Parts: sequence; structure tokens; C-alpha cells
Amino acid sequence: MNGTERAHVKPGLEVDIVLKQDQRTGKLTRGIVKDLLTKSPTHPHGIKVRLADGQVGRVKHIHGS
Repeated sequence: MNGTERAHVKPGLEVDIVLKQDQRTGKLTRGIVKDLLTKSPTHPHGIKVRLADGQVGRVKHIHGS
């Protein structure tokens, strides 16, 4: 499942995100969602989240769904 809808992204989920510095290459980083930073219900590039390790990026894929 992709991460463009806020309702699908919840703290504790394992996700792949793209970090700001990796947007050109599309390199994904896997981690556990700590906080949701996007307030709108959807975002075309993915919901922005903070991972448990502090990294911030946009959700590209949600695991286990």
C-alpha cells in the first residue's frame, strides 16, 4: 500500500520513506513511524512522517498491509 492517505499511516507501522536528500535518487529508508507530520488527509508525494530514529521523510510504502 502506498502512503498518500493519512488514514492508512499510523504510529508503530513499518514503512519505507524517501528522505529529502534522497528525493532525486528515490533511495528508500525503512523504519517505524513515530509521528505524522502532514496534517492534510492526503498528499500526492506521500504523508510526511518522523521515524522512531528521528529521520523525516515521505511514506512511499506501508509494510504489513
